[in-house]
Amino acid sequence: MLFNSLDFAVFLPIVFILYWFVTNKNLKFQNLLIVVASYVFYGWWDWRFLSLIFFSTIVDYSVGLGLNKTSSKRKRKLLLWTSIAVNIGFLGFFKYYNFFLENFIAAFSLFGKKISGSSLNIILPVGISFYTFQTLSYTIDVYKKKLEPTSNFISFSAFVSFFPQLVAGPIERATNLLPQFYKRRVFDYTKAADGMRQILWGLFKKVVIADNCAEFADQIFNNSADLNGSTLLLGAFFFTFQIYGDFSGYSDIAIGTARLFGFNLMKNFAFPYFSRDIAEFWRRWHISLSTWFRDYLYIPLGGSRGSNAMKVRNTFIIFIVSGFWHGANWTFIVWGALNALYFLPLLITKNNRNNMEVVSGKYLPGFKEFGLITLTFSLTVFTWIFFRAENISHAFSYIGGILNESLFDIPEFEGRLKALRTIILIAFFVLAEWFGRKEKFAIANLANVNKKAIRWSVYCLIMFLIAMYMQTEETPFIYFQF
Repeated sequence: MLFNSLDFAVFLPIVFILYWFVTNKNLKFQNLLIVVASYVFYGWWDWRFLSLIFFSTIVDYSVGLGLNKTSSKRKRKLLLWTSIAVNIGFLGFFKYYNFFLENFIAAFSLFGKKISGSSLNIILPVGISFYTFQTLSYTIDVYKKKLEPTSNFISFSAFVSFFPQLVAGPIERATNLLPQFYKRRVFDYTKAADGMRQILWGLFKKVVIADNCAEFADQIFNNSADLNGSTLLLGAFFFTFQIYGDFSGYSDIAIGTARLFGFNLMKNFAFPYFSRDIAEFWRRWHISLSTWFRDYLYIPLGGSRGSNAMKVRNTFIIFIVSGFWHGANWTFIVWGALNALYFLPLLITKNNRNNMEVVSGKYLPGFKEFGLITLTFSLTVFTWIFFRAENISHAFSYIGGILNESLFDIPEFEGRLKALRTIILIAFFVLAEWFGRKEKFAIANLANVNKKAIRWSVYCLIMFLIAMYMQTEETPFIYFQF
């Protein structure tokens, strides 16, 4: 079920009414309703893969209880690795089986050895990368004794399958989300209204920004061999805002929906395109994933301690694994490696924590900060070419098409007038994000506008634009494929 679908527009009010008016007196029934609603939400796509979520839930619930019952280091490690093997095993099979098989065959062919293997027509379960990492965080934290294991199976099931963030994050930590299922929730109008505002802004990002940009990004990337350099550069620009609007829009809708039910999810995006260096960008982009890798991979490897050689090794591992998490394609690995190359000079020179606060400036950034933002944004646009390309060859041919004299020609592609309107919408979006960059999301501060007429004029304008650009066919979110 998609957030931007009629199905969800019917589903959400029904669950909301049942949650606050039918089961509100009994915490266990509220949590059970969340489990049932979450399974319906996920099963709407393909009910067969509910068994994966249920099996993963049983495994990690059982492992948590087992860890609590034994103090034996050997048994505890065995239980931990059981959880890792099951979760990563499912993820590896569904997401990476064909990739490893094809590359294994290609590697042998380089040495003149021809081997055969049958690839499988595997359907990738929606959200498997997200809920796998979420359940793993529970097991690892229990193993490290940072969290007490739960004996409440319904609460744990609700934590694993919580529908607002089930298929595309934020990837919640058990230490944050699980305890919220133990406490009685009381309806809070202020929190719910704030959630509705964030849902509205998330829908604007998805429908008005991302889907409009997708039309031109797809057209240009799919026909890149026939287009001039300026058009290809514009295509990369459109994809840059498509992926941000699409993914951060999903996160906004997820966080806002959770707030309707009395839950607080972690912030997943913090205005990343206003970053002044790549280190700051990665503190602001897909925060739940980058902090997951930091805590469960980077720090255990030694983090930024030790020699420069160790820092280089750990940085490349973390970024390449992050790239590979996104998909079974060498383009994602190169995308991760490029970000590692951007990040390393900052780390080695100890400048990676220079920009910890959001960029200042009441109306505009200072000249230096504007230059740094522009440079960081440009480097990011370049890496997104690899992320969007079909394969490595396509990425290099696309870049080659940009870097020639046609870069200074007028862009030529179908729908240029509509593309100009989309650029104007992007400009409006960037301004809204800039003036709201110190808030949880761009229009959060509208709650503090005293004049009701001004507030509702903005809401109505946003709703009008969403209605105007809402497509008749459902458009999936990009990160569903990961």
